[in-house]
Amino acid sequence: MADYVVQFGQDGRRVEADGRLDAPAYHRNFEAIWQALAPYLDRAAGDVVEVGSGTGQHVVEFARRSPDVTWWPSDLNEAHLKSIDAWRMHAQAGNVRAPVRIDLTDPAWCPQLQDGSGPGPLSAVFCANVVHIAPWNVAEGLLAGAAKYLQPDGLLFLYGPFKQGGQHTAVSNAVFDTSLRNGNPEWGVRDVADLEEVAAGVGLALQNTVAMPANNLILVFGRAG
Repeated sequence: MADYVVQFGQDGRRVEADGRLDAPAYHRNFEAIWQALAPYLDRAAGDVVEVGSGTGQHVVEFARRSPDVTWWPSDLNEAHLKSIDAWRMHAQAGNVRAPVRIDLTDPAWCPQLQDGSGPGPLSAVFCANVVHIAPWNVAEGLLAGAAKYLQPDGLLFLYGPFKQGGQHTAVSNAVFDTSLRNGNPEWGVRDVADLEEVAAGVGLALQNTVAMPANNLILVFGRAG
């Protein structure tokens, strides 16, 4: 998986002694994201994996609001994994498990589910701000793994900027897309239709699209049919 555009902890912001990192975007978007997730998760139970947890701030906040859900954070970056665990300990979040190192380029990205050391079949997978700052095979692996690990009524939530019908939804997203591709031609704001096509190939379908602040969307995928 590609590195993040700005690796948390290397952006000049304070790093706590225990390794906790702070993401400015968290403070801007966590409330809006939860309001979109709440109809699905605030009374849910079971296991939810967050892929690409970054600093770990989202997962501990969402866990606080969904006490019957067991959250499994994950990332590939070692500094992020340390921060996630530090936030988990700081928040004393009993329903957040230790972070799992996963690589979304592998469609079998959660082997812990098979060997018994991880979650059971998943009620949901949540992924924020990943697919546009990673090569396309990360999106493919994410969708394939979700289809593999979600229980029959489980859902995949993708948050971030997306194109619709081949068009950006805002000028700012177009500018952002250009900056991403200039930095790495394998990155870029993805089109919803392209994600739907990959999803269809693994038995998932787009069930809902939720408009979010700052020209972002949440895409909700579930089992086709």
